[in-house]
Amino acid sequence: MDAKEKCGVFAAHSASGRDVLPKILGGLEALQHRGQESWGVAAHGKPVFRKMGLVVNWSVHSRRLSSYKSPSGIGHVRYSTKGRSILGNAQPMEIGSEFCIAHNGNLVNAEQLATPVVGEFGQTCETDTQAAGYRLLHHLNEGNDMFQAFQKLSGEIVGAYCFAILDRRGEVFAVRDPRGYRPLSLGWHEPSETYIAASESCALEAVDAKFVRDIEPGEMVRLGGPNRTLESFRFAPKMEPAHCSFEYTYFAHPSSRISGVSVYEARKNVGRILSRKMKTKGDVVIPVPDSARPAALGFALESGTPIDEGLMKDRYRRKGSIRSFIEPAQSRREEVVKKIIPIREAVAGKDVVVLDDSLVRGTSSRQIVKSLKKAGAKSIRMAVTFPPIRHPCFMGIDFPSSEELLAHQVAKEEADFAKIAQKVGEAIGVEEFTYNDVEGLSEAIGLPKDSLCFACVNGDYSKLGVSPPLKIERELEA
Repeated sequence: MDAKEKCGVFAAHSASGRDVLPKILGGLEALQHRGQESWGVAAHGKPVFRKMGLVVNWSVHSRRLSSYKSPSGIGHVRYSTKGRSILGNAQPMEIGSEFCIAHNGNLVNAEQLATPVVGEFGQTCETDTQAAGYRLLHHLNEGNDMFQAFQKLSGEIVGAYCFAILDRRGEVFAVRDPRGYRPLSLGWHEPSETYIAASESCALEAVDAKFVRDIEPGEMVRLGGPNRTLESFRFAPKMEPAHCSFEYTYFAHPSSRISGVSVYEARKNVGRILSRKMKTKGDVVIPVPDSARPAALGFALESGTPIDEGLMKDRYRRKGSIRSFIEPAQSRREEVVKKIIPIREAVAGKDVVVLDDSLVRGTSSRQIVKSLKKAGAKSIRMAVTFPPIRHPCFMGIDFPSSEELLAHQVAKEEADFAKIAQKVGEAIGVEEFTYNDVEGLSEAIGLPKDSLCFACVNGDYSKLGVSPPLKIERELEA
């Protein structure tokens, strides 16, 4: 079963009856950084349209999509972290004839959810989205409305999730889990009287919609039902949030705001903090493109070290705009990193400080260090904006097992971040390596550390309500 997904969802409903398909396609393009494997749209009264590859290629299918004009619909871009990257697993997914559903997150008890689905519907579930969708259908079939049915479902599912749902009446719903692991924004487009829900606020700006607010953890909204107004339903009591800290350093678009925080400013603040932690400031600071650019700028402003573009993505090739971390296979990640080209004139003969957003498997870092040395760098030091990642993620990020994580491989259970950094630095071949810590990252973001999820750093899954999580992972892999 494809148990974990980190994706982008977009939903829209126009009270004036205007066609929302252009907004869905534009919103998905703006969310492309969240998923690069497949994309899809569902429009009221039409079969789901799904394709492999990038949504930016939608114009190839413009003739067929021209029949998908509708005042309500949902869309999805997919990044799978387990299971097969095939068209059959692309989203949105049709659940019976009742609704279509798109999902961003990870349900750790997907196997348990799927078991009764086979007996009731004769349907095997390859994804957690399917399992949740058919359990929701079960509750609808019992005579519940969508709000009531989802409240019942919420008592069955364990994990991080945001859902976008389009039912057979053309009503659109958006849901965020009670901890708020994944972001979900609410927007309004005045000229077309359209309410929008999107994984990030950058997608709202892309379609000229105004950001209204974050959809709250534990909230389900209907984007214009029979009364043509927004309706809100709280399906779970308020509790301490656990916003994903990795969103702020890597996944989210720098122009987005999450929980009232500018992602760009948070990344720049991290760079300032790393500058204070690093012993040697070097001759030049260079970012690993693209998500580390704001951090490198913050480092340069704080330290006085000049910033330069010492590494460039080759955007003229097919993989030029692809993000290496969310490529599903190791060989494809390596292919992307090899297209990051050093600028010899910027690094030759210099003590170089490299800023990166994180270090997960070490694939990118080793390749980058090797290329910089070949380009003539005198010495290389590296700092990363995220603390050491040593534990698997069960909330929708591709940290599937400790054995794949470099910090765990070289430092095991070492508690001292400085010692972990030393071992990681030796493994990737740099003179000095610096990690951010939990306190530094929460300070940079501007949110209390207790409101952020650092489970991949400290192994604390208590907010998820799963113990021990590794048992669940073994069950899912069985």
